[in-house]
Amino acid sequence: MDDRKNIRLETGYGGIMNRLLWQPGRDRIKSSNMYRFMKIVNEKFNRNFTDYEALYKWSILNIPDFWGTLWDFIGIRSSHLYDRVIDDETRMPGAKWFPGARLNFAENLLRYRDDRTAIIFKGEGNMPGKITYRELYNETAKLARSLRETGVRPGDRVAGFMPNMPETITAMLAASSIGAIWSSCSPDFGVRGVLDRFGQIRPKVLFASDGYWYKGKRFDSLERVSGMAKELPSIERVVVVPYTFRRPDIGNIPGAVPYAEFLSRESGLEIEFEQLPFDHPQYIMYASGAADLPRCMVQGAGGVLINHLKELILHTDLKREDTVFYLTTTGWMMWNWLASALGTGAAIVLYDGNPFYPDPGVLWRMAQDEKITVFGASAGYITALMNTGITPGKKYNLAGLKTILSTGSPLSVDGFNFVYNEIKKDLMLSSISGGSDINGGFAVSNPMGPVYEGEIQCRGLGVRVEAFDERGRPVFDRKGELVCTAPVPSMPLYFWDDPDNLKYKSDYFNIYPGVWRHGDLIEINDHGGVIIFGRSDATLNPRGVRIGTAEIYRQIEHFDEIEDSVIISQEWKNDIRAVLFVKMAKGHELDEDMKTGINKTLRENVSPKHVPAKIISVPDIPYTHVLKKAELAIKQVIQGQKMLNRDALKNPEALDFFIGLKELQED
Repeated sequence: MDDRKNIRLETGYGGIMNRLLWQPGRDRIKSSNMYRFMKIVNEKFNRNFTDYEALYKWSILNIPDFWGTLWDFIGIRSSHLYDRVIDDETRMPGAKWFPGARLNFAENLLRYRDDRTAIIFKGEGNMPGKITYRELYNETAKLARSLRETGVRPGDRVAGFMPNMPETITAMLAASSIGAIWSSCSPDFGVRGVLDRFGQIRPKVLFASDGYWYKGKRFDSLERVSGMAKELPSIERVVVVPYTFRRPDIGNIPGAVPYAEFLSRESGLEIEFEQLPFDHPQYIMYASGAADLPRCMVQGAGGVLINHLKELILHTDLKREDTVFYLTTTGWMMWNWLASALGTGAAIVLYDGNPFYPDPGVLWRMAQDEKITVFGASAGYITALMNTGITPGKKYNLAGLKTILSTGSPLSVDGFNFVYNEIKKDLMLSSISGGSDINGGFAVSNPMGPVYEGEIQCRGLGVRVEAFDERGRPVFDRKGELVCTAPVPSMPLYFWDDPDNLKYKSDYFNIYPGVWRHGDLIEINDHGGVIIFGRSDATLNPRGVRIGTAEIYRQIEHFDEIEDSVIISQEWKNDIRAVLFVKMAKGHELDEDMKTGINKTLRENVSPKHVPAKIISVPDIPYTHVLKKAELAIKQVIQGQKMLNRDALKNPEALDFFIGLKELQED
């Protein structure tokens, strides 16, 4: 095979040649779920599709036919079938999907109840523990009974402040079986960061661990849990899961009860799965913008379910015999995505801890020992792994590994080559891109197609993704705004406490009415591949974690020594880093003690992921005429791009300081 096939120059991607790295063999193609689905479409609709691109074009031009066929293919369990697939595929937002259907999210994830492994859990320093599908069902049944007895009803919020551990999955499933709405934050978030989120949605029950482990150290969560419980009067019960201590002291937490005491002692329980509309709320996810509190995005049970199973079964080619892992916290949408893999009957692997402790091989030993077939992580993890000098493919037996998934930020060309050179040559490297906003992907993987250097393989079936130029026209083979020009089932139903959808429309539909603008710059090329260039708006994405600038500013405002600040993301060494610029108050200077204090405040009050890579003193902060910080303008200047409209700034001369700034060229 000529590995230089279809080479072409990508002038918008650093002048890098896109080289063919991998092609699935004929047997792998024909045994894929995607191939089987394509055959069903051909038979049902009298088509003769032989490749993915033709199937994709049909799926976006025949949206009701595609999603209806998918419903049958993946076997959505419902007590009542839908009346029609969609009421109006031209209306966005507001299209109604599968009206008339009645189903339960948890019932679809708990369809298997046998003795095959459902969950493998590995925490730092612990031997892996395993839970079967039968055990998972029984534990969920007990927890659901306890939640009902506590008074949890459909529409109530149940929140988790938990590590990535089995009890978190069980709590979500138990809440979902009742029709309660689940929302979670990673336990490394500070109290303020959690209150900014849970304070808006007012949960009735909070699940929390006593702490978590990171780099061999125990971190106590109980003081923060106590602070949250006292600040959130809506919480009637705090269920504390012991993780770092056998019997944690929970006496200072209002309404607290140990997990073991809360869990029903009855055995042989059957779960009463509430049968609810397709668009009944399932998750509340969070999106941080450049101002105001984080947006609380309410997502429907049916929409998340069918979209996740589409991506897992068709695009990832997940089957019952697979073991799938994703390196994620409970605050990232990839946790929700991984949990949905239970609906395929595969075994899911949960990991809690630092992925490089006690050494860079920890996850690859786990992949070897647990025979992981699908391994997922952020692009930032792969970049960091490259820098350690480790060669997983030579050190560990990865014979069963068939797919590597990467998301969070664009995977560099060097990252692509590292995977094939140092991990395994014969696998599908699936760089994927989407967001918490849709709890899924816009650009995803294709088990029937090739992998090109630096490219995402394809756009997702049924998702009408385009790149728009400055005039709102679709373009190919050049950079443009990522937009979605037709509804997708997993788009948010609404934002919490946004009755007229004003925030929702402002976030996604204010530039192109009736068209979802996601805020990424992409290129769609002539063979259907996608290249992501990062955010087109001011939201930060360091190490693949989307961060709103407002969360930073709220903390910086507490420093009397700082008059003003602005934070942006900078492309740096095949990754993205956050850089904080501060304008010091008169009579004060930025010194190392001040930097330490800023980082400590952000780490403790928001999360460690919000700590900037660099803090730099500047004479002034540029603003727009409507007194908004010109974050995007600064980003354009430091990346050497031409600012399109300096007249939009109140003080454009402030930008000049950022041009060629020496400190931005250093580690």
